[in-house]
Amino acid sequence: MRTAFMILPLVALAACATPREQCINEVSRDTRVLGALINQTERNISRGYALEQRQDVRTVRGTCRGRNEDGTTFIFACDETDTFSTTVPVAIDLNAERAKLASLQERFAQTQPAANQAIAQCIAIYPS
Repeated sequence: MRTAFMILPLVALAACATPREQCINEVSRDTRVLGALINQTERNISRGYALEQRQDVRTVRGTCRGRNEDGTTFIFACDETDTFSTTVPVAIDLNAERAKLASLQERFAQTQPAANQAIAQCIAIYPS
């Protein structure tokens, strides 16, 4: 559900982007994702643990108002459901995290030249 809320604004922004921006956005997606994963992994290593988002649900007792057929109002107890996110620390294997970082950096170095070439093609196709 949360993913849908994240994708909708991106779709709306993509609709407003110029053809050149859309092209560059498309061809650089993999390198952007790899860059974000590298940053996250580096932060995990420097902290010594990862951070994970968890969604929790709680029920809150409240009061609600109702209306009788004759138009008078009444108050009654009711429950409302509240969903919230919390960030919790998670233990990681630092050696595995370092290996993952090296792998991500290697993959990034492999994909960057092709992405730069594709971006240059987008600029050539859509000059302004």
